[in-house]
Amino acid sequence: MGTTSRFLTLKAFCEELQVAKSTFYDWCAKGRAPRHIKLPNGEIRIRRSDLEAWLESREVAA
Repeated sequence: MGTTSRFLTLKAFCEELQVAKSTFYDWCAKGRAPRHIKLPNGEIRIRRSDLEAWLESREVAA
């Protein structure tokens, strides 16, 4: 049983959504990416709660 981290790395985010890092950066440029944190060393972290809210906001009713 694994522990779910409160924050995702950019790599983990991309793996979970099966998108390339370039797609994430494109979404950022277009204002479509989930809220994220840029650390002083330049690395990006995404709160799991922000990812869930972002996904829910994009949910399409069938």
